Amino acid sequence: MRSPFQVQQITAAETISVRHHVLWPDKPMDFCQLPEDQNATHFGIKIEQKLVCVASLFINKNEARLRKFATLPSYQNQGLGSELLQHILSDVRKRNIDKFWLDARETAVPFYRRFGLTVEGEPFLKHHLTYVKMVLRLS
Repeated sequence: MRSPFQVQQITAAETISVRHHVLWPDKPMDFCQLPEDQNATHFGIKIEQKLVCVASLFINKNEARLRKFATLPSYQNQGLGSELLQHILSDVRKRNIDKFWLDARETAVPFYRRFGLTVEGEPFLKHHLTYVKMVLRLS
């Protein structure tokens, strides 16, 4: 069955407002930009022309890292994040990638476990929030 959501490639600049609103609303807008954004592949889902879910994929040799994954609050729990992550994992599997990983907020661990990612290492603090490294081995 075809998904009602269509994932598309977007620009780094397009990701910023969603990242800011969801991840770091108390920080300045430029806090949500990464110096390496221009080297990443950015994905999003739009509903009625409004960008509501974003994620960025950074590839370094045979590793792919997901960063800045965010869905606007009024669109959460509707399957958008799952659809976007499935799309990204499918894209990663088509490449010569051995390891897919991300730093997950501790509260998001159950979500990522559903996609086969496992926690590696100990929890750590970043900007006063607890994170864990999660990994999916692809080879």
